[in-house]
Amino acid sequence: MFNIKFFYRILAWLGVALWLALAGTTLAQPFPSKPIKIVVPFAAGGAVDVIGRLVGQKMSETLGQPVVIENRPGAGATIGTSIVGKSPPDGYTLLMTANPHTVNPSLNPKLPYDPVKDFQPLTLAGITPIFVVVHSSVPATSLKGLVALLKANPDKFSYGSSGTAGPQHMAGEMFKVATGTNILHVPFKGAAPAATALIAGDVQIAFASPANVMEHVKTGRLRSFAVSTATRSRFAPETPTMIESGYPDFDISAWLGLFLPAGTPRDIVERLNDAAVKGLAALDTREKLALQGIDAIGNSPEQFQAFIQADVLRSARIVREAGIKAD
Repeated sequence: MFNIKFFYRILAWLGVALWLALAGTTLAQPFPSKPIKIVVPFAAGGAVDVIGRLVGQKMSETLGQPVVIENRPGAGATIGTSIVGKSPPDGYTLLMTANPHTVNPSLNPKLPYDPVKDFQPLTLAGITPIFVVVHSSVPATSLKGLVALLKANPDKFSYGSSGTAGPQHMAGEMFKVATGTNILHVPFKGAAPAATALIAGDVQIAFASPANVMEHVKTGRLRSFAVSTATRSRFAPETPTMIESGYPDFDISAWLGLFLPAGTPRDIVERLNDAAVKGLAALDTREKLALQGIDAIGNSPEQFQAFIQADVLRSARIVREAGIKAD
């Protein structure tokens, strides 16, 4: 006789078996199995956005999934950064950011995230060296001469930057502390307007990216006296470093890099790091970054972690010593 209860029990067992099979298939799907999002906490069209799209495209080619950019600007880059910090640590939401990541903690004690504890560094994407540049009208032909001139004329010279607490401002204030000089800070809405003001002579000094000033250094309209990084820059190898010029531990740059939410599984971190580093190593990527005055890097998560921890401490020291306040 047909046993209806046994029949339904068999169906139930088959259903459970099918569910387990499907679940196992889902769990076994290799990463990534869907599009990846890179949050950029700055407006579209800026340097971080442009580089984020470039690196994202390269990562997409390696990973076999679309990598899309989502711009979430505002509040000094804290809005977009906070979104990533609170996202699931599954590898599908990344952050492409820059110097504000390590400066903001010193400017805002109520920051809604910890830049070290809440994020997994993925890779340092690139750095931009900062050059000490003066207008040709400044009566100094060397860094030593510039420092002597500034000491003899406190607060009579001004320098332009890309904005308060930006990398150029931080470099300028670090310079003032290191050299014992007083220079008036004039913030602009971006590096390009600051460079334009220097070229016009509206400010006499700038701490600037090579992309904005090196062509004018070559024509003699500007003079370059030193570079902020620990080693000389390939953009102007004849220019000595601040360290070579007698200022130990003077090492600062504009940087940008990729992060994940803290707690992302190690195998996913390694997969994404591999894709990002390969993309940054590509010749066309390096050439495009060079046009922006950026040296492509691409390092390990551990190396980037050490870089971030050091930059948080360096930024805190500069903010404290210079008395920098948020706008």
